[in-house]
Amino acid sequence: MARLSRSAPWAAGLTAATAAALLLVPAQASAGRPAAAAPATTAQAAAAPAPAARAGTVADYYAPAQGKTGPALKAALHDIVKNQSRITYDQVWNALKVTDQDPNNPANVVLVYSGRSQSKSTNGGGADDWNREHVWAKSHGDFGTATGPGTDLHHLRPEDVTVNSTRGNKDFDRGGSPVAEAPGSFTDADSFEPRDAVKGDVARMLLYMAVRYDGGDGFADLEMNDRVNNGSAPAFGRISVLKEWHRIDPPDAFEQRRNQVIHDLYQHNRNPFIDHPEWVDQIW
Repeated sequence: MARLSRSAPWAAGLTAATAAALLLVPAQASAGRPAAAAPATTAQAAAAPAPAARAGTVADYYAPAQGKTGPALKAALHDIVKNQSRITYDQVWNALKVTDQDPNNPANVVLVYSGRSQSKSTNGGGADDWNREHVWAKSHGDFGTATGPGTDLHHLRPEDVTVNSTRGNKDFDRGGSPVAEAPGSFTDADSFEPRDAVKGDVARMLLYMAVRYDGGDGFADLEMNDRVNNGSAPAFGRISVLKEWHRIDPPDAFEQRRNQVIHDLYQHNRNPFIDHPEWVDQIW
């Protein structure tokens, strides 16, 4: 993977030490039991270097997966990304204020489906507040807000309360009627289509979840399929459409920064399909 580019909009204000820190990966959790992660503040996100014990490169992180394809690649990636720290559902509020910070306005977050830049302080349950959207809807596998899949930042994003309700637990597919407050998004009775700028983001978040959660840790085995109306099954679709979205909307600077911040400050694991987009077609 290419090293951090200071020409990316989100990297422009980083010190040399912080830029170097954002290239580091953690030591694996002992005995495969992740330690609890301390919540990071916005100031820490801007300035705190990662501990020296996490030294290494992104290539080192993925070394056990190199040269593999198909089920063997998926299994290797699972073994890599399952080693993570976990945060509580309450801690997710402050984490999203860091991971989804607007690169043009540090007082705001960017809402995933709406694309709107909104004050970090307006999180809550009101109609125009933003809340915590589970891109892999928590009913698909019935994991709720339990620490684990229910609090995994790799698929949690800020979104307008009303839009979040409109999306509900629908699978992803093309078409439908325009969604109020989410320009470029559409929905019908059984599916949701996000705006073009985050179609690939959505796909990669779901694919990460299908790799990370395989029936261990006391949670359901999350899998992809080519259906909608999956309901409470631990499955998400439509994989053929999601793969297309992955191809037409490759990872951008915002998504890459988000992956790095989650790794360095919170969970200490990565979304492999942001770092290696080519692995999607090698597994699915």
